Amino acid sequence: MLSVLAYVYVDPLLDPPWNDAYDWGQSVDCVYQDWGDRHQFQQLLTDHTKPANTDHTDLETIVPTIPTDDQDDQSVLLVRHLWELGDSVEEVRDRLQQLEALHFQVSVIEDDSGEGDRVSPSGQLQIFQDLQRIQHQRTLQRSHAQNRVQAKPPPGKAPYGYRRGKDRYIVDRSTAPVVKDFFDHFLLYGSLRRSVRYLARKYNKKISVSTGKRWLSNPVYRGHLAYTTGDVITHTHAAILSGDEAAQVDRLLRRNRQLPPRSASAERSLSGLVRCGQCQSPMTVTHVTQRSKKRDYLYLRPTQCPFKATQSSQATQSSQAKQPRQPNQPRQPEHPRQPEHPRQPEQPKPCSAIPYEIVLSQTIDTICTTLPNIVATAPLPNIDLIKQQLQQQIQTKEEAIAQLPSLAQQGILDADTVALQTYKIRSAIAELQASLAQLPPVNLQATVQEVALRQFWLDLSEPERRFYFREFIHHIEIVRSPSTPSTWSIQPVLLLEHPPSS
Repeated sequence: MLSVLAYVYVDPLLDPPWNDAYDWGQSVDCVYQDWGDRHQFQQLLTDHTKPANTDHTDLETIVPTIPTDDQDDQSVLLVRHLWELGDSVEEVRDRLQQLEALHFQVSVIEDDSGEGDRVSPSGQLQIFQDLQRIQHQRTLQRSHAQNRVQAKPPPGKAPYGYRRGKDRYIVDRSTAPVVKDFFDHFLLYGSLRRSVRYLARKYNKKISVSTGKRWLSNPVYRGHLAYTTGDVITHTHAAILSGDEAAQVDRLLRRNRQLPPRSASAERSLSGLVRCGQCQSPMTVTHVTQRSKKRDYLYLRPTQCPFKATQSSQATQSSQAKQPRQPNQPRQPEHPRQPEHPRQPEQPKPCSAIPYEIVLSQTIDTICTTLPNIVATAPLPNIDLIKQQLQQQIQTKEEAIAQLPSLAQQGILDADTVALQTYKIRSAIAELQASLAQLPPVNLQATVQEVALRQFWLDLSEPERRFYFREFIHHIEIVRSPSTPSTWSIQPVLLLEHPPSS
């Protein structure tokens, strides 16, 4: 009688968990599933091996069934991939011969060779060459996975600032200070390109901007290991960047993505935040000096005002119309005078520059008066409660890791399962710690009273004021009076009212 069976092999280090809803394409009588070993395959052979007839009643001999040429009596064994039958080409060939002896026809569902879905015991040369290549790749992947489970560094050269040890990264004392100084400079000025130039000037260490960006986000410098699978294992080696500094770096990177590239490291705190409410042009800080005077006058000037371009084109056309006729130029025939058209409405005048210090002073006053009211009425999340919940989840998972060795001693789990479960739990802990680091460093409701003081802002340096402005302000609009453009006011839009896009 024809029977249809299926065999599944799952390597816990490489393959995703088995899904029982897998579509085999036909009805399956029984599914044999192995997880990391071949016990169920041996059970499949045992279940379909018949005892041979013998004259010795005291002996029970088990021999394979002799195959026949009638394919109608053959059973079918479905496998997803041919390499699931063994860890090497020799093992696969031997097991195909065992299945042939038991009168099984192997059918490959997800064929890797492209030679069809029927595989004979002898096979074609191309199929086994492809099989050998796949098994070699899986052997390398399994070795890398074992290193991940043991929290060892991935293959390859160690990142700049570290050197490879026996089973972890070790801080290189000759290059680690260069990386640390790069981080400190970025935390102070918030500029990636400026920090890259700083390394080249001070240490003659020339790196590209993309390399510097990878340094800022690389988990290795924070004491963690990141693998190509996307998993992160925390606290595996000595860190160059502390946890608080890493969280501040992440906030600076997220905030700089919302600003023009050259405004991220500008000297003035309002750079990149101000835009004209009339033409929606961004405004840049310009310096104006007077002869024989040391004082600089700062102004905010629109960079892309469309009304300025319109007036300049009109002035060009007017000057061309008033040019005198050249002596050798023939006189143009006079056309009858056209009736006068109604006068076109006057275009708005170009947006004028605005004193920087006045805008800065009004911005501080507006924040001091509006921020407490917004915080008091806005439905802000309880940051302290969220932190407590995340910390509780982290503690629960750490307790689960501490219980795994005792389960191994009791014989409930083997050493490989303990290592694999430890790896998975530590990866989950890394995700929770990343969520914890993305939270604001302080509770805004508890610090708003201090931030709302004008003297707090006046006592800050320009880099510090720039940092706090970008913590609270999304942008600042210059609202001009329709009747008198020289009269204007500012309208800051806070991040609490307009959260930035991710």
